[in-house]
Amino acid sequence: MEYFLPNRCTSTTRLDGKTVVVTGCNTGIGKETAMEFYKRGARVIMACRSASRTQDAIDSIKNQTDGDNNVGELVFKYLELSFLASVRKCAKEILHSEKRIDILVNNAGIMMCPRTLSENGIELHLATNHLGHFLFTLLLLPKILKSAPARIINVTSLAHKWGDQKMHFDDINLDKDYTPSGAYGRSKLANILFTVELAKRLNGTGVTVYAVNPGIVHTELSRYVDQTFFPGASWLYNSFTKIAVKTPQQGAQTTLYCALDEKCADESGLYYSDCKVLEPEPAAKDEKVSAQLWDTSCTIVNLESSIDPFKPESNDTSL
Repeated sequence: MEYFLPNRCTSTTRLDGKTVVVTGCNTGIGKETAMEFYKRGARVIMACRSASRTQDAIDSIKNQTDGDNNVGELVFKYLELSFLASVRKCAKEILHSEKRIDILVNNAGIMMCPRTLSENGIELHLATNHLGHFLFTLLLLPKILKSAPARIINVTSLAHKWGDQKMHFDDINLDKDYTPSGAYGRSKLANILFTVELAKRLNGTGVTVYAVNPGIVHTELSRYVDQTFFPGASWLYNSFTKIAVKTPQQGAQTTLYCALDEKCADESGLYYSDCKVLEPEPAAKDEKVSAQLWDTSCTIVNLESSIDPFKPESNDTSL
């Protein structure tokens, strides 16, 4: 029934005085998420890679909410998730400009790209969908901990079920066997494993973590499939999703549920779809693999030994 009568976030929680960070929110699900937070009074940090497109989104949101009372603020911060130096720079700017971070939504993502390496030499799906968010989250975590109770939402996908459901630690760039669907599925599996491990490490801190599957949604996420499959594949995909699946507003509802609803305030490390808890694939709950992914990710992003993400608020400026 998820695609005929999708559930909605029914929480009436206001966010006056709260600060929310959302990645990849100048279009699609992220834009709808940012607009809802803004309507509820939040200061919304829109961490995106295009200044012009984000300004267009800000103008659109303000036009759509013209006449609404007690709205918040919309602030652009430049973030290129696949480039670790950009992640560090954006996190540093946010830590310096914001007094608190109450909600972090790791929403941005890419899908089904031809095989590409990031500027840091990492397979692009993993670099963008997992490693960029991994580093971004850990750098912001001291501020999030200081703001507790706080919530972190990692947007994943049904695609975590695709492929062989392995992380391929011995072939991190998938040099031996790359497929666009397999690479995307692995990155979405990593999102859930990161959620599981982070929730375990944050137990008792007042910061809760959620993995969210928005469902199949009509968005711009298919923009690479013409290159991956054949010219016109993106048009076919979008023509189907426009009539057969969720709108971006519907796709944002589970993110909003996990960010706002009191019913899940004390839940952490779980997987949600259609505003309720579901069981992911067993591979996504393997705590041995989640711990190995954590250690591997710390090594790849070169997380400085001087930085303790789990120490609330720090004056360290060495990011």
